[in-house]
Amino acid sequence: MFLRVAIILQTVALFTAPITAGLLLSSPGGRTLHSVSAYGVFAAAVLSLVVTILVWRPGGGSSRPILPAAGFFGLTLAQIALGIADVKTLHFPLGVLLFGMSVLQLRQVWTARRAHPAVAGPTS
Repeated sequence: MFLRVAIILQTVALFTAPITAGLLLSSPGGRTLHSVSAYGVFAAAVLSLVVTILVWRPGGGSSRPILPAAGFFGLTLAQIALGIADVKTLHFPLGVLLFGMSVLQLRQVWTARRAHPAVAGPTS
């Protein structure tokens, strides 16, 4: 459940980033809003990675989602560095890739939960 919430937050944060990027291009306060959304994406990526590790190690869950979460975190760091360096030719496509990855992670977590429903109790 916590992993699902973390990835939903991550996806929503990534959805707001291009909206604030449009504001960055069209309004004086856009840079601040886009910076806030970048901090939100970073925080969501960290949260997702931490929750994934906690679900795996102490929680006894699968280690399968750790690699995508770690890769996502690494790409988020690259995205931030490209944004700070003002390398738009790589920053824009990487943002689209990150959003696509987040949607795929969300789909994987959502379908994994439905594929393994909790047992209600013994059947007689």
